Amino acid sequence: MKRRIIAINQEKCDGCGLCVNACHEGAIGLIDGKAVLLRDDYCDGLGDCLPNCPTGAITFIEKETVPYDAEAVKKHMEERGKQQTAGGGCPGARMHSMKAERQVVAGEAPSQLTMWPVQIKLAAPNAPYFNGCDLLIAADCTAYAYGNFHTDFIRDHVTIIGCPKLDNIDYSVKLAAILQYNDIKSITVARMEVPCCGGLTAMVQKAVQASGKDIPVRIQVISIDGKLL
Repeated sequence: MKRRIIAINQEKCDGCGLCVNACHEGAIGLIDGKAVLLRDDYCDGLGDCLPNCPTGAITFIEKETVPYDAEAVKKHMEERGKQQTAGGGCPGARMHSMKAERQVVAGEAPSQLTMWPVQIKLAAPNAPYFNGCDLLIAADCTAYAYGNFHTDFIRDHVTIIGCPKLDNIDYSVKLAAILQYNDIKSITVARMEVPCCGGLTAMVQKAVQASGKDIPVRIQVISIDGKLL
């Protein structure tokens, strides 16, 4: 039969995850940091996801496909609920909060990370740990170059990371969504001294401007030999 369902433009999608949460049928999932329609028969064609997409990656199309299957959707949602309760599903995209206080083992430096996922393209803007936080936006390489990264940067912050050169993504849209949806107290940008890391700073500044909020931003630059410049 020919009917209306959604189509997702992979080039426009920035993996923010808002459409996943907006779809009441569980028809959309995140795979490799991009939103995908999991099955045509899960999509009812009503498009609750469309107004939640900040990049305009989702549109309606008319195509020959299978009918919407309410019974299959019901079973799918029940199974997804069981997976979430049991801690199943893909750990790379599942939101998870962790206690900052961890048992300290002698001779071992405890992690200061309090949430997951940390990759910008996997983070959901409506994740509860963002609201009211001091946000650290870090270039991938910073934690490897700077020895005390956990204690000096991650501690007391919600942390998201990315590399604008390797990911080839304009993070500003995702970051603006995070800022718009939450009361962010401050932003710290940790970047390397190399020129390509300047793109991360520019995207953060663009996101703050797009959010329309007055959020203090601190830029911290780390040299390739691990010094704070």
